[in-house]
Amino acid sequence: MPKKNTRNTKGRIISAAWKLFYEQGYEDTTIEDIVFESETSKGSFYHYFDGKDALLGTLANVFDEKYQELMETMETNRNAIEKLTYLNHELFAMIDERVSLELLTRLLSTQLLARGEKHLLDRSRLYFKLLRQTVTEGQKQGQLRSDLTVNEIVKAYALWERALLYDWCLCGGDYSLVAYTDRMTPMFLESYRAEEKRMENV
Repeated sequence: MPKKNTRNTKGRIISAAWKLFYEQGYEDTTIEDIVFESETSKGSFYHYFDGKDALLGTLANVFDEKYQELMETMETNRNAIEKLTYLNHELFAMIDERVSLELLTRLLSTQLLARGEKHLLDRSRLYFKLLRQTVTEGQKQGQLRSDLTVNEIVKAYALWERALLYDWCLCGGDYSLVAYTDRMTPMFLESYRAEEKRMENV
């Protein structure tokens, strides 16, 4: 039970922080605001985080919470490419609704400058586990090409998503992230469809 409470406390702090960052802006959100919103304490906050800047790296946690929800609701009869397209759309829709351009830019900047842990590249994240599972199943069922390894396809997909996010930030959010990825991601994934499946679609 204590371990569960510990996870809940940290999770509440992270959820409260990102809610406030989005609503008030990063600069205008204080640690006191986060403690109040999360119904925790300053002691609990500093037990997990050195300061507000440390929370920037937890956006990966927010993403993985979304993936956990999607795992529970995703239709099992979708093929691998449909699943990957769905995951991409749902995550980017969440970013549009809950993560400001300023916050995403801050996160990506910290990842570029980080010398130690790079949260977005952490292969133990639920994100990568879900991608490996989806690609593995897709190859076993003959939906995805087998001349590439699971890890090669997963790496390419993750790189594609990061590229979309970086470009959106570089362009100052002057186009719809969701509309663009909905148009381009299916074309990107088509190159990973098994040859015989591509022929069926012609």
